[in-house]
Amino acid sequence: MGSEEFVFLLIGLKWTVFLSAVGFVCGCISGLGVALARTCGLSLLERVTAGYIAVFQGTPLLMQLFVVYYGLALIGLKLDAWIAVALGLTLHASAYLGEIWRGAIEAVPRGQTEAAKALSLRYVSRMKDVILPQALRISLPATIGFLVQLIKGTSLASIVGFTELTRAGNIISNQIFQPLTVFGVVGALYFLMCCPLTIAGARLERRFALSQR
Repeated sequence: MGSEEFVFLLIGLKWTVFLSAVGFVCGCISGLGVALARTCGLSLLERVTAGYIAVFQGTPLLMQLFVVYYGLALIGLKLDAWIAVALGLTLHASAYLGEIWRGAIEAVPRGQTEAAKALSLRYVSRMKDVILPQALRISLPATIGFLVQLIKGTSLASIVGFTELTRAGNIISNQIFQPLTVFGVVGALYFLMCCPLTIAGARLERRFALSQR
């Protein structure tokens, strides 16, 4: 594999990083809304968001991307491949992060909420200043773990013809007929992205466990 092929892989890597960042950031924003809706105390809203989470956790990401790209086109909403993939990853991330953060919010000791209510803090102030900072700390290891899964999930973007790292590797492999070398490099690039995050998540989890003793 020559330098031109490696540069092409790096271009695919750039799109993998971009898709991961967009999906994660937008998923964090919408996932926070899902988590708050799941814990708001309004039964209808909690049931709707629970159903939303069940749909995305109960179906493969591959199918979700397929539905977003091809399904929306059937109703006249034709999206560019990268927009469709980014939207699909955002919806997928919002469901998973919403459930992760719902668990973290509920893991905050109930006394914290009762104390905030005793101080006459309104819902927004109570969540922003008391509950969410603690929940964020609790959820960090699981959130980082999901980010690793999301990065690897971008490889499914090839279903709509989007050229990210895995598809770039497949294109090069079909051109130079060196699949072991090409996908060895692809695997190494994924490892370089995911391994530091995995280590950081494990360290945060150990630190949190020690602080709870």
